[in-house]
Amino acid sequence: MIKLPKNEGLNIIPFIDIMLVVLAMVLSISTFIASGQIKVDLPSASSAQPLESKEKLTIIIDQDDNFYLNDTIIAIDELNAKIATTPKETVVELKIDKGAKFDSFVKIIDILKTNNHENFSIITEKK
Repeated sequence: MIKLPKNEGLNIIPFIDIMLVVLAMVLSISTFIASGQIKVDLPSASSAQPLESKEKLTIIIDQDDNFYLNDTIIAIDELNAKIATTPKETVVELKIDKGAKFDSFVKIIDILKTNNHENFSIITEKK
């Protein structure tokens, strides 16, 4: 005769695993939500000057090479479409973390040049 194993109760280990993953996601996102801005460590330049413009678009690349448009994460294809529809008079501010890959910077410059949008500035910290 085959003996059936006793019902030993509910196995909660998979539930704990899921909760740990959710906790890790919440903790990683909460620093962005708490500060309200994307942490970017800007390079410094001695010739930095304040930019005064009414209409501007801000593109940010963080140290993990994530692209943001006006503090909202965006894919590179969506960014290309947005730049294509942006008027040429609009100033595009580039805030790029000094730890970001140079390739990400080149992608943004290529998008701007492809769309004939030459009204941009690179934001740095003043020494």
